[in-house]
Parts: sequence; structure tokens; C-alpha cells
Amino acid sequence: MAADHANGPLDAVSIRKGIGLPWWSLAFPALAIVAVLAGLAKMGTPGVLVAAAILVGSVLAAVHHAEVVAHRVGEPFGTLVLAVAVTVIEVSLIVSLMLSGAGDASTLARDTVFAAIMIILNGIVGVCLLAGGVQFREQSFTQTGVSAALNVLVAMSVLTLVLPNYVESAPGPVYAPSQLVFVAIVSLILYGTFVVVQTVRHRSYFLPEGGGREEHADAPTVRTTWAALAVLLVALGGVVFLAKGLAGTIEAAVLSAGLPIAVVGVVIAALVLAPESVAAFRAARRDRLQTSLNLALGSALASIGLTIPTVAVVSLMLGLPLTLGIGAKGLTLLILSLFSITLSLGTGRTTILGGVVHLVIFAVYLFVTVVP
Repeated sequence: MAADHANGPLDAVSIRKGIGLPWWSLAFPALAIVAVLAGLAKMGTPGVLVAAAILVGSVLAAVHHAEVVAHRVGEPFGTLVLAVAVTVIEVSLIVSLMLSGAGDASTLARDTVFAAIMIILNGIVGVCLLAGGVQFREQSFTQTGVSAALNVLVAMSVLTLVLPNYVESAPGPVYAPSQLVFVAIVSLILYGTFVVVQTVRHRSYFLPEGGGREEHADAPTVRTTWAALAVLLVALGGVVFLAKGLAGTIEAAVLSAGLPIAVVGVVIAALVLAPESVAAFRAARRDRLQTSLNLALGSALASIGLTIPTVAVVSLMLGLPLTLGIGAKGLTLLILSLFSITLSLGTGRTTILGGVVHLVIFAVYLFVTVVP
């Protein structure tokens, strides 16, 4: 980490070194603001492609800066900083597409959250179990914490994605306004309680087996933290406005290609979860499966516990239709995923078998999404 006491005028390279942040994490937020001011998303296909690339880079930069701030402030506030930043990104993408008018996007929030669950439970966990199993044959973790996370995940998944199919106050797989508010509050309560348990009351449940300590890099300096916070705000603003400019084009392109609108939800979820996915994979390759599972399951809980309440409030304020209930196909895959993850993580030890099973389920999910 660079020193925190540099003085005098600095060029671009020395500024980057002085604040200890990678150049790309500073460049993409700046490019996003330039792209928004220049109206790059409206400059035909080349402009759209460049704007989309900048959007992806800005999302990665925002998550990186949120992680820097989270590392500095520590728990439990660090977890909340990262979760709120990711939620802002996810909600901005969802709401921008819902407002684009390019097609029926009332199911977009549902599709995105469902995609996040499937990507995490089957894609991320599957890759981590397979990679760790190939390299170390067998890996262990603290089952108490993982079971607690799965308990909350099952409850929130059913309340937000399954129960709307069976309520009678509103027609179709939707909640009535009062029901939507109630479920949003319940989701926040469940997520908030989990954060307190994970970071304050029972932290040992989420440490490696035997009560060992996770490896951590040195905390960033005060200067680096403030710089990361400032760039984080710029990056989030760039993401929000770029997403608004690109929303209609992206949705129209998906529909014109004959693909289901659910594909957009998969793309959003994959984009938002990309940094956490890479971090979880690297941890598994270093025989730190506990870290991988903490990242994966924590991301799934934040995706439901924060995104759904936020989207619910926005939909009620703007009068946007919001369909949450998943169909029979999605319900089958959700039950299969929750049942399989419970078996895979039910003994505190894993092998490549669990990884292969979850990756197969994930492949089936992607296939039936594109070919319904």
C-alpha cells in the first residue's frame, strides 16, 4: 500500500500510486461521466457498444471501491456498504429497463433476483466446489454458519418468489400493495438479522472450521478510503445514467433477437455478481472454501433482502407493475437448487461431485431460459 503522506502536485501515475487504487477503477467512472454528457448511447451501434463496455467497467469499478471502503470501516458496517452499493447498481439497471417502454418489463425484477439465486447456488457454488475438489480432493467449512444462511435464503426465496402465486388479494402472480409492503419489510428484517448474526453476535459461525482466522490484506489508508468513497459515488452515478441511456436499446435488442425478456435478468445478475464470483473462485482455489461460501450466500441474501424491498418501493411510488411469482418451471428449478445445495453443504465437507451436480443444474437453467 502506498504511503498516505505524499505532498505537492502529482501527475496521474503518482496520484494513482499515492491513493493506492488501480488505474482502471479510476478510469471507467470518469469515462462513464464523459459518455453520459456526450450522449454516447445515442450515437448508433458503435456508440452503444462503447457505452455498454464502459457500463460494465463502471460496475466493476464501483464494486471494487465499495470493497475498499468496506475493508476500512470493518464489520458490520463494511458488509452494509458493499451490499448497498451493489443494490444501487442492480436496482438502477432494473428500474431503467422497467421505464424504457421497450417491452413488458414487469417481471424483470423477479427474473433478475431469480437469476441471481440460480447463478449463486449453482453457478458460483458449483465452480467453487469443483475447483476446490479438483485441487484439494476434499474441502471443509463451518456448517453452522452455512446452514444459518441457507435457512434465511429459503425463507426469503419462498416469500418473494413463490407465495405471490397463491395470494388472493390481487389477480395473477403479484402482491397487492399492502402485501408488497409487508413482504418488503419482512425481507429487510430477515436480512438485517442475518447481518447482525454474521458480523456481531455469532461471527465464529462464519470463520473457518476450528475457529481459525481468515487471511486479510492490510486495511487501506484513510486517504485511499476517502478517494475510494468519492470515486464510488461517481461510479454509481455513471452506472445509473448510463443504464438509463442504454436500457431501451438493450431490451429492444433482446426482444428483436427473439429471446425471452428473462435473458435480460440473467445478464443483469451476472454483471452485478461478477466481482464476487471471481473472489469466491479465487478463495476456493486457495483452499478457503469458507470465504467462498460466505461471499456466495451473502450475495444471494443481499440480492433478495435489499433489491426486492427497494424495487417494491420504486414500483409503488412510480406506479410500475411488479410481477414476483415464478412459474412452474422456475419453481421446479428453485426447489431442486435449494434441495441440492442443502445436501451438498449438509456435512461440512465437499468434493467435486457437488460441484458437478450444481453446474449441471445451472446449465439446465440457462438452456431452458433461452429455449423456454
